[in-house]
Amino acid sequence: MPRPYAAAFVRPPVLTPQSISTDSDGAKVNHYRITMSQAAAQILPRKTTNILGFNGIFPGPTIELEQGTRSMVHMRNQLPKNHPTLGHLLATSTHLHGSASLPQYDGYASDVTLSGFYKDYFYPNFQAARTLWYHDHGVHFTAQNVYSGLAALYIMHDKEERELLPQGSFDVPLVISDAMFAADGSLGYDDRDRSGLWGDVVLVNGRPWPVMQVQPRVYRFRILNASVSRSYRPTLSTGDPVHVVATDGGLIPRTQAVKYWRHGSAERYEVLIDFGKYKPGQRIELRNLSNENNRDFDHTNKIMAFDVVAPPSEREMKLDPKWNFIPTTLVDSHVMGLTRNDAEKKRQFRVQRGDPDGPWNVSGMTWEDVIASNFKLAGADPKLNGVEIWEIENKSGGWFHPIHIHLVDFQILSRNGKPAAAWERGPKDVMYVGENEKIQVIMQFGPHKGRYMVHCHNLVHEDHSMMFQFRVGLGVNDPDPNDPILAAPAKLDPETGPE
Repeated sequence: MPRPYAAAFVRPPVLTPQSISTDSDGAKVNHYRITMSQAAAQILPRKTTNILGFNGIFPGPTIELEQGTRSMVHMRNQLPKNHPTLGHLLATSTHLHGSASLPQYDGYASDVTLSGFYKDYFYPNFQAARTLWYHDHGVHFTAQNVYSGLAALYIMHDKEERELLPQGSFDVPLVISDAMFAADGSLGYDDRDRSGLWGDVVLVNGRPWPVMQVQPRVYRFRILNASVSRSYRPTLSTGDPVHVVATDGGLIPRTQAVKYWRHGSAERYEVLIDFGKYKPGQRIELRNLSNENNRDFDHTNKIMAFDVVAPPSEREMKLDPKWNFIPTTLVDSHVMGLTRNDAEKKRQFRVQRGDPDGPWNVSGMTWEDVIASNFKLAGADPKLNGVEIWEIENKSGGWFHPIHIHLVDFQILSRNGKPAAAWERGPKDVMYVGENEKIQVIMQFGPHKGRYMVHCHNLVHEDHSMMFQFRVGLGVNDPDPNDPILAAPAKLDPETGPE
């Protein structure tokens, strides 16, 4: 086992565009090239670990750009034909989580790219600044593929966010995941009879329980839970609050000071921590209080540590007015202004498992049902730009379900009839549905017509088979120019072998 706080903190590298072009309307387009490949990673101190990675690293390279700069990602599958240890076919589908993409570029689970093929993904990037991430979404094997390393950040900036929050070296991504390792350093995989995978090693940016050196000033942390199943409840060892400034869909209306927050798989929270109250030489730990229905081990109550070093120089302070600043008022958004009176329809769903050996499902629907219908079955058919309230209920004991709705941001109206928790009072695309909880959310469906997925982001549950689709602005037999499987299929890669 690696020792907590023995590894140095690292940031994932930022990917440079291969080229830049201009669309017919004058918009800038960044062209990126990414190859999914097998590689050996130095995660443990004395062993190497075989991973599957975007450009052969975990986390993969971060894509970072400005709102309004579009992107085209040339995604090559140069993985082995079959998973090297688990044996399944390595057919991938890349989902940019948090993007309002057209259906054919959304990473629809059954729109797969086989080894030796590629797919070009187009992303419009018109939404407000936010922390997104891209990961594999291949049908039935998302859990194994993401766990093996196919996950990375995608960061979008805008003018408002740049003026309000720390940037550059003080804008820090934290990709949190957990893993289990065999004695030879390889990844172990045990989904406990299709219920979930909980590892005994917590990784931050691919390093076990790392230590980051920080100045006594305000830092911004973009925190992604990339674990397959585990949820976290982060808190500072000092008992001081952190300041939540953004959720999945970007900035929240007002900063929320919290002593901890509940963080399910695929959720993103941006928090400010003021290290200015601590002295150089002091260590502050980011700990994990955990939540009900996790499986915890000796050191899963730890995430990482911060060592305070020398204070910022006068020059740094002059160049960076946000070094000692925590804003109170941030940015309103359209979705956070929606009210119950705006809703045209209300729908109810239940997340459950039919029997101990049966598939996970949503109100009885599974992805097998969608496939069997030739991808016509839909659990909802909202109008284009229609506003709806969805109620998601979890009455099955022993489980929590982070439910992700593709395409849209939503506002959490209530949790068991009470207001949303302080940390989730911003635009969201994943809701944590705990045991015996009933969540109501409101959203507007657009800007695209087409078919999109809803699923549990406990990826083991998604694969077996807690996922269905909704259809925006289309009748069941209407022609679909943005068919998620047929409109932009993968193509044979003319290049031979990985880069």
